[in-house]
Amino acid sequence: MHVFKMRIKTQGSIKKTQLLCAFVLEDSNKITGLPKFDTKTSSSINQSLKDMRGKLGKLTIIPISGKKQAQRILLAGIGKKENLTNDTIRFVSGKIAQKARELQLKEFSIIIPPTFVSDSISSISQIIEGSKMSLYKFEKFKTEKTNKSPDLTIIVSKSDKISKAVKVAEAVAEGAIFTKSIANLPPNECTPTTLANFAKDISKKNKMKCTIISQPELKKKGFGGITAVGKGSKNEPKLIVMEHNHGSKTQKPIVLVGKAVTFDTGGISLKPGQGMDEMKFDKCGGCTVLGIMKSVSELKLPINVVGIIPSVENMPGGEAYRPGDIIKMYNGKTAEILNTDAEGRLILADALAYGEKQYTPKAIIDFATLTGACIIALGNNVAAIVSNNEQLTKKITNSSKTTTEEIWELPLTQDYMDMIKSDVADIKNVGIGRAAGTITAAAFLKSAIKDTPWVHVDIAGVAWTQGAATKEKPYNPKGATGFGVRLILDYLQKL
Repeated sequence: MHVFKMRIKTQGSIKKTQLLCAFVLEDSNKITGLPKFDTKTSSSINQSLKDMRGKLGKLTIIPISGKKQAQRILLAGIGKKENLTNDTIRFVSGKIAQKARELQLKEFSIIIPPTFVSDSISSISQIIEGSKMSLYKFEKFKTEKTNKSPDLTIIVSKSDKISKAVKVAEAVAEGAIFTKSIANLPPNECTPTTLANFAKDISKKNKMKCTIISQPELKKKGFGGITAVGKGSKNEPKLIVMEHNHGSKTQKPIVLVGKAVTFDTGGISLKPGQGMDEMKFDKCGGCTVLGIMKSVSELKLPINVVGIIPSVENMPGGEAYRPGDIIKMYNGKTAEILNTDAEGRLILADALAYGEKQYTPKAIIDFATLTGACIIALGNNVAAIVSNNEQLTKKITNSSKTTTEEIWELPLTQDYMDMIKSDVADIKNVGIGRAAGTITAAAFLKSAIKDTPWVHVDIAGVAWTQGAATKEKPYNPKGATGFGVRLILDYLQKL
């Protein structure tokens, strides 16, 4: 594969490059960091500044003749100063990387933006994340690759602080890309067993403990939710458990749980045919946990983290569970099944209860493409969170502001818990009609745990790009977005 080199430059460190890229504020008449050029080149740059006006995402390329530091200059607009966000440099860097690929270059250089845009370490992280993720394309099954995604080699000045920032940013970006690459796999290529094998491979490479609990043991140990949902498919369910133990033995772990329904037909409560192909993305929560665990282990974070992924295929086979069934969950509670398409909360509840009982964690965070109601409430660019702990919610929200993976908290009072009470069992797997669907699903999850701080993240609207409703971002090309990987890695690094 072609190796693509990106050099991140500071002022005064400019060496010869095929493409020298600089960020430009809207309506600015100067560029910080560019070397001095001759009168002709300077005139071309000034004219380009007037033409492009620094509009967000606007790119202008200026060819340079003679033996200069650069063959071409690329000016990249970052919009108005007052509108700058934590995502601006990430967004624009992605556009720069895609343009460099389009020009079929072997390398390009980006000048770190001035400190009034962002501090240098944050800028470096955003440049690397935006560039690496924007070069990803899912073409595994194309016989002819339309635009080969190159390996990106990052070159920066040597300092311990910058080297560490580069290492972290690369691991974070690669974790998100890994998540996308698995989440994009079609259901015939990714079963619960396939996900378990991915987990084994990651764990083996990074010396993590990995346990796979298969169907006979799941049934024996009382995982009633996972067993029930998985019965309708010939592809057996799996409970995947990965342990990163780099903290002290007395340190309570953070438990991450991810829903991984490798394909969701809805079971007996069959979904409509239109759009059912997108149900390959119902495994995105589990893929997010895989990506996080990969990065956590590669970064050797000095903490204890456990990743738990309940994985099933929800099919309407002859042994499928039915509306009207009553099943016993891992935590001992009974659940009345009113809709077999409300399967995610069943497998998650088992995993949450197991995680709490087995590991006595400091906190539990789960990710799931859980409810279509979440899209109705918040659209396709914001994830819903529901929590039982204000402090944990605040920490996750702060990380969300850093990574710009947007979240919005929904309430969970006793009134919502009452909505999942059953007449014939302890609880039922849907609420009352269509009311508060995202919250009643979260209420079902809350009923599975006792008093551990917990945050549930419903990523149904944001886990993959869903047409025009999804905001265009160069680092989220069509398909899975890897939502949550960067968010939780930021939270874990701050612990």
